[in-house]
Amino acid sequence: MTNYNDTFRLSVSDIETIEEVVRREISRLSDVIHTGSEATADDLKNCSDKVNRLHKLLGKLHNQKIWYGQVHQTGMPLSG
Repeated sequence: MTNYNDTFRLSVSDIETIEEVVRREISRLSDVIHTGSEATADDLKNCSDKVNRLHKLLGKLHNQKIWYGQVHQTGMPLSG
């Protein structure tokens, strides 16, 4: 039986593109929610749920980034 690949090699540019597209989709869905243009209550709930899932995805991406501040001459980050 085959397994899912759980290791991905994405560049910083790839991650930025993913984040940008997710933010655009959140914006689009938010417009649907706020205008409520001929949307049923179920449609609005589905949009709201999807916005929440996309925000969580952005949070996961953010939390996996490594933020560097000052570094030694060797390029290693200084520890607190």
